[in-house]
Amino acid sequence: MADYKALEDLVIQVRRDILRQVHKVNSGHPGGSLGCAEFFVALYNELMDHNNDFSMVGENEDIFFLSNGHISPVFYSVLARSGYFPVEELNTFRLLNSRLQGHPTTHEGLPGVRMASGSLGQGISVSIGAAQTKKLNNDNHLVYTLCGDGELQEGQNWEAIMYAAGNKVDNLIVTIDLNGQQIDGSTENVLPLGNMKAKFEAFGWDVMDIEEGNNIEAVITGMKKAKEKTGKGKPVCVLLHTVMGNGVDFMMHTHDWHGKAPNDEQLENALSQNPETLGDY
Repeated sequence: MADYKALEDLVIQVRRDILRQVHKVNSGHPGGSLGCAEFFVALYNELMDHNNDFSMVGENEDIFFLSNGHISPVFYSVLARSGYFPVEELNTFRLLNSRLQGHPTTHEGLPGVRMASGSLGQGISVSIGAAQTKKLNNDNHLVYTLCGDGELQEGQNWEAIMYAAGNKVDNLIVTIDLNGQQIDGSTENVLPLGNMKAKFEAFGWDVMDIEEGNNIEAVITGMKKAKEKTGKGKPVCVLLHTVMGNGVDFMMHTHDWHGKAPNDEQLENALSQNPETLGDY
């Protein structure tokens, strides 16, 4: 059984990592990163069968692709705290020649990163290719992907979504971060997404909701149910309902912190709401 107290402590530490990374360089995307902290902690600590002795190929292990690459601070934090690279390297976030660029890249060889993501809308396509490769290689492991909800305004997604169902890519779990916010405002005001569950189902996917996307136990329980749906002829979509800026009261429920770093006073306030649990870098 999962040690939920330890996982919750890790979520708090990941929040601190996110805030400190973007504050140090006055640049980055804290809002969506904070909203997905529980998901990443659950994924790398309870859900995926993965190996931090990293290889790009990822044979005989579950692999993950981050499509909405701007939330790199949470990705980097969880990779570091899962042993992929030293936690101290988080100090180099967004610095010149760092492996930890603002959007993940592959040319610097950062362990855990298998695709460059920054241009939105491409992650599902890449993941389908990886999932089909696993099938061809008789590798029974899964491919996971995370996309933003505003990202689904990109048309390429829907070609990929149609392709995955048509080709029965059933070793794929695509999670959508449904926080209702994007850089210019709410998704409802920018370009309404409509009924996401009905859309994915109409395209032939098996779809489920995790209503409490910022509750670590609910995320783990829901994602385990998603895993049970794999291998049955349909790709799986998880609609993860989260709050942008979760865990920092003045960042929550608004697009204002999509891509803005806290100043010194705001950082102190935010960190006071998330007391150190495992040690800062």
